[in-house]
Amino acid sequence: MGRLIERRALEKGHKVMAVIDPVAEKNAGEQGARIFKTINDFEKEQTALDCIAFDFSRPDAAEQNIRNFAERRIPVVVGTTGWYSKLGELSSLIEKNKSSMLWASNFSIGVNLFYRIAGYCAAQIDPYSEYDVGGYEIHHNQKADSPSGTAKTLVDIVLKNMKRKKKVVWDKLDRPPNSDEIHFASLRVGAEPGTHGLIFDSPADSIEIKHTARNREGLVYGAITAAEWLEKNTRAGRHGIFTMDDIFE
Repeated sequence: MGRLIERRALEKGHKVMAVIDPVAEKNAGEQGARIFKTINDFEKEQTALDCIAFDFSRPDAAEQNIRNFAERRIPVVVGTTGWYSKLGELSSLIEKNKSSMLWASNFSIGVNLFYRIAGYCAAQIDPYSEYDVGGYEIHHNQKADSPSGTAKTLVDIVLKNMKRKKKVVWDKLDRPPNSDEIHFASLRVGAEPGTHGLIFDSPADSIEIKHTARNREGLVYGAITAAEWLEKNTRAGRHGIFTMDDIFE
């Protein structure tokens, strides 16, 4: 993701100031940007940190990365998932430092439209108790977290719009699900870039909605769009926590 963002940003006329990579010898940039092992190394060579950062790293690194950017008042677009238990704490730090963060479980424009379609479907089907709901997600076998952040967001949307569903079961079920539960499955296989689906099933028929990513280009386009939006709003004096909903609005 980092390399794709770098390439597309340059194609759109943006300047890539740095790539921060602790294993730079293995992952040297291909587009001529300076490589730094830590943000401190980058900071030492910059007189002003007038930039937008992207964080597409790992769950075990994202929290400290976000802290580093907040303390330096560098607005950051965060596409890493698996750190959301720290969102409240990090949001307070960002507000305190008058910095900015735009985060999303998925930056794809298509996925964010899919979220809205899923919410509408869930609300329309909720009164018809003969329809149960479940879901699934499929990702490549190198993905670091399970279930995906996109799946968690999708389930939150369904729970918000279906009053008769109260909780989700992510693990395998050795029993029938309770009537207030949603069962959601995860599969890790091969190089699959990402598929998410919801099934609304009744004894008479079944309704399925699904989003399938062909590649990571949709994520890259959405992330750069988010960075452009964040830069514009930062210059206008806005700071705080933002999501893709703010862009759509």
